[in-house]
Amino acid sequence: MRVSSTRTLPQVETEGTQQRHAERRFLRLLAYATMIALVLIMILPFGWMLSTSLKTQQYILRTPPELIPNPLSFESYTQLAERIDMGRTFFNSVFVAVVGTAGQLLVSSMAAYAFARMRWRGRNAIFLLYLATMMVPSVVLVLPQFIIIRLFGWANTYQALIVPGLFNAFGTFLLRQSFLSLPRDFEEAAFIDGANHFTIFWRIILPLSLPALATLTILSFMGSWNAYLWPLFVARNQAVQTLPVALGVLQAGPRALTEWNLVMAGAGISVLPILIVYLFAQKWFVQSVVSNGLKG
Repeated sequence: MRVSSTRTLPQVETEGTQQRHAERRFLRLLAYATMIALVLIMILPFGWMLSTSLKTQQYILRTPPELIPNPLSFESYTQLAERIDMGRTFFNSVFVAVVGTAGQLLVSSMAAYAFARMRWRGRNAIFLLYLATMMVPSVVLVLPQFIIIRLFGWANTYQALIVPGLFNAFGTFLLRQSFLSLPRDFEEAAFIDGANHFTIFWRIILPLSLPALATLTILSFMGSWNAYLWPLFVARNQAVQTLPVALGVLQAGPRALTEWNLVMAGAGISVLPILIVYLFAQKWFVQSVVSNGLKG
């Protein structure tokens, strides 16, 4: 009696399923490995920045380069505090960035509400004209804005650093698109109950637009915190000088040699507030990106 060597159909299906599972595990591992490699590539410059800030001047250009400082030194941070008034400069940057971001959120959200939820003659034409200002390079506006600031007597003041950045066409456009996506049922019900536009704006529209507001908060804070050219023109006085301008003096040290350990220490300090703001707003920022991606 001869035994048949053919496999049954369930056995073939089981082997095929196992093979597909193995292929999926391999592709998943490959994707994870690729993402880990990309993360390491992005983190490497920050690691090198931190490493350089923890070295003394004579060990920075050592060959071969060392990622782990040996010896470890915090001398760069103490020297940085001696070179510039770190407390005052850091306060100036935080104050300008926080007040400027809050003001830009308020102005942009109110303008976006007027363009998105209120009906008035010429609304679309004025909005297109407003968007057209985004095509004008910001460098072109430096001189006219500086002349206006001088006429107002705002040179070397916080007003000069904050007020010009309050009016942002991109912020208005971003929030307008978010407001347009909200259903009108809520505000119609509120109008029936006797609410006015301000109540609807403050209690309905803004709470429903937290992802877009968080996105604009991060972008606005980053732009204000990292601004260099405009503060360099209008805030040369050390009393109102921001951190990027103060760190600019470190680019030319004694004998025109850049002290990279001090520069990297300053860069590390300047990155921390942006990371903190992003960590706090990360949930709504990611939600805004995902929702906009799904709608688009």
